[in-house]
Amino acid sequence: MPLSLPAPRTLTHNRAIECRGYEREDGLWDIEGHLVDTKTYATTARDTGQPRQPGEAVHNMWLRLTIDLDMKIHDAEAATDAGPYVHCGAITPNFKALKGVTIGAGWRRKTLELLGGINGCTHLVELLGPLGTTAFQATGRAREKHNAGKPVTRKPYQLNACHMYKDDGPAVKERWPQFYTGK
Repeated sequence: MPLSLPAPRTLTHNRAIECRGYEREDGLWDIEGHLVDTKTYATTARDTGQPRQPGEAVHNMWLRLTIDLDMKIHDAEAATDAGPYVHCGAITPNFKALKGVTIGAGWRRKTLELLGGINGCTHLVELLGPLGTTAFQATGRAREKHNAGKPVTRKPYQLNACHMYKDDGPAVKERWPQFYTGK
């Protein structure tokens, strides 16, 4: 069901985020994100005064995380093709700090600890949230296969993270009966 009809309005800003997950031939996975912000009106670059036409990217940024099936980051690469300032992209090497971090519990806290504030770029750090989700979605079947036969000893991360996975709900009863708390 779509949203209700909006009040009369005019589009001024568009943010497009695209995230993709790739299985590599070496057994690792590349999780890539691309963020593009555009305006519907002409602007100027803040530090150079160069004109920017409607639809031309104000932000055009990329982030790639290379992970294994345990969700551990083996490499991270960031690139800034467009930003409001010429030197916005100078911070991208800092994203290598994600190497060795595991995507899972505490992910957002850890990314802010490493790359928040002056250590990173607001837009690239924001992109890490959708990339974490994409990593789980992209590797889901492969992780299930990888972990097949291994006993589930820890409560699945999905439990109580969403109304569908409340621990006394039918989805938990069907998927993880050992953690079901209903009657």
